[in-house]
Amino acid sequence: MAFQILLNFFIAVVWMFMNSSLTASTFIVGYLIGLIMIIITRRFFKNRLYLWRLWAMIKLILLFAKELTMSNISVLLLVIKPKLNIQPSIFALPTDLKEDWEITLLSSLITLTPGTIVLHVSSDQRTLYIHAIDVDDVDEAIDSIKNSFEKAILEVSRG
Repeated sequence: MAFQILLNFFIAVVWMFMNSSLTASTFIVGYLIGLIMIIITRRFFKNRLYLWRLWAMIKLILLFAKELTMSNISVLLLVIKPKLNIQPSIFALPTDLKEDWEITLLSSLITLTPGTIVLHVSSDQRTLYIHAIDVDDVDEAIDSIKNSFEKAILEVSRG
């Protein structure tokens, strides 16, 4: 991925020098030409095109923004109720993530979402222990995290 980005940047700079114009618009045109060249020659790269990983990162950011908004609303509704009727829970989340940065990112996303916090990561880094402020069904909460955050992280890292 890094090689493709550097190659695209290099093609854009060469385009700028070929046109004897060091403006942003010339760089953008060169970058687009480089992108087209990389797309045409993509089968010569062993990794997928870097645009797919970039798109997966954007989707992960949008997913987090959506989850952050929804959990803020649900915590707000819990707080403003006259009678506090919650079911706090601590549960174990088995994860398919292997890299340290993937597990750290998943833990951070869970912790940054209101109403949940990662308490502990097991020594083999295969299980996260999570506290949630209100959980009706633990299996549903696990499936929700695995099908949203974990799936999106896997798309970014292994895409």
